[in-house]
Amino acid sequence: MNILDTVGHAPAAKHVLRFLSRTDIASIEGDHSGLYMQAVEEGFRLHAAREYAQPLKPYLRSPRSNHIADRIIAMPAWIGGEDPIAGLKWIGSKHDNPTARSLERASAVIVLNDDRTHFPIAILEAGRISALRTAAVTGVACRYLAKRDFQSVAIIGCGPIGRTQIQMFCEQFSHVRQIRIYDVVAANLDKGASWAQATFPDVEFVRFESPRAAIDGAHVVVTCTVTDRPYLPFEWLSPGTFLANVSIMDVEKEVFLRADKVVVDDWDQCNREKKIVNQLVEEGSFSRRQLHAELGEIVVGSRPGRESDDEIILLNPMGMAIDDIVCARAILRCAEAEGVGAMLDLF
Repeated sequence: MNILDTVGHAPAAKHVLRFLSRTDIASIEGDHSGLYMQAVEEGFRLHAAREYAQPLKPYLRSPRSNHIADRIIAMPAWIGGEDPIAGLKWIGSKHDNPTARSLERASAVIVLNDDRTHFPIAILEAGRISALRTAAVTGVACRYLAKRDFQSVAIIGCGPIGRTQIQMFCEQFSHVRQIRIYDVVAANLDKGASWAQATFPDVEFVRFESPRAAIDGAHVVVTCTVTDRPYLPFEWLSPGTFLANVSIMDVEKEVFLRADKVVVDDWDQCNREKKIVNQLVEEGSFSRRQLHAELGEIVVGSRPGRESDDEIILLNPMGMAIDDIVCARAILRCAEAEGVGAMLDLF
């Protein structure tokens, strides 16, 4: 006899969930930035409407490693609206995967749960989802915070995150004419530049030997590194620059204090883990009151975005589980409509 039967539970019924590999997801437009831009903007609208639940994400770190990029993060969220759903992204990162094992630095899966029963209904490979949704956050922010018809973008870091940022700019902003790229590892810079030019031949890609040279004069700057030490001072930024501090630790404290506007994705997520915002708060030099807005507030129009061509605007996106779950929901609905994925019996 099943032990569950002895305590009054019915025998387990058949329960099927859908597994979506990276190849499955790519087959339903899940490798193009358009799906993610639309989903992420919807996620910011839900965030502004407070139609979400998003606990602070815990970081699991081994005591045997002290590298900032060595961790596994659990990112749970519930999102509402007309199609509520819950989920968790479980994302691992190991800084030496590319050099020591010929693997991507980051790997991830997303589990989605039905809102009515809380049973799992899907498992998605999420390494690519995670990178593309990160680029989509930058893209959505550019619509509101960058100068209109900006033409030059600086990408600092040519790894997977940098590449998806390049992909997003080339697919979503036809007025971009030049992308300026830098990587501290010369081989990564050469490889990234070659890939970019071959993939997007209509855009000019220019390599630079220092981050300052790449940033100088760029209309939009995006940091995509794994550094744990700030290196980017305010003086490097030209009037009108929009800076997306995607990799969080690149920007020196003075940028937060001297920028015309500081925007975050979620204040509670950003003010933690000894990141720059948290350091400034603990020092007493920055607070929620000094923050211009959360990005969702700008998306829904309750706070203004860019108001002049000379403003220097800093976005500090810690990365929200909402972003992942809203994108995974969109992918799952496409997969259901087209019958894509492997169906697995949970029991």
